[in-house]
Amino acid sequence: MYLIVGLGNPGTEYEKTFHNMGYLAVANVAEELGVKFKKKECESMVAEAYVGGEKVILARPLTFMNNSGRAVKQLMAKYKVDREHLLVIYDDYDLPKGTLRIRASGSAGTHNGMRSVLAEIGISDFARIRVGIRDAEVNIPIIHYVLAQIKREDYELFDAALRKAGKAAASFASGKKIEEVMNEFNGK
Repeated sequence: MYLIVGLGNPGTEYEKTFHNMGYLAVANVAEELGVKFKKKECESMVAEAYVGGEKVILARPLTFMNNSGRAVKQLMAKYKVDREHLLVIYDDYDLPKGTLRIRASGSAGTHNGMRSVLAEIGISDFARIRVGIRDAEVNIPIIHYVLAQIKREDYELFDAALRKAGKAAASFASGKKIEEVMNEFNGK
């Protein structure tokens, strides 16, 4: 059993904001696996797929970013997912826009959604894909930046990054160890 969670905020006003990179990336995973988000449970919209006979749960928490951990904790408990099969995808202000970093563990950095996840599940050694959003030319407070709309001229850059994140997550769900996924997708 695998659980892939894309962090973001529900509602149309947040659809194309930087803080919804996780939502957008997990939508690409769903597309990659040929499933749709149809079910609401554990304070999340959920899609279910099977990869190589293994069940894969894709989730978009509906708790709003700063409470994402509640949904992740509920999903892990319901589906009895262990840390080796959890993957969280989210935006990262500390990385240049359009870059990906895949890691087997780590801290929350400046990300409140990941702080919530770490606090709720009590572990930090689980896989994550971070999608860089920082634009060196924009100088506004992080809180305003992450909720800003993605610029039209950056759509192509982010679309490529999100598709790559979707392929990396699907690769993880196929049973590849996170280190293999890192070797295949980091820095490319």
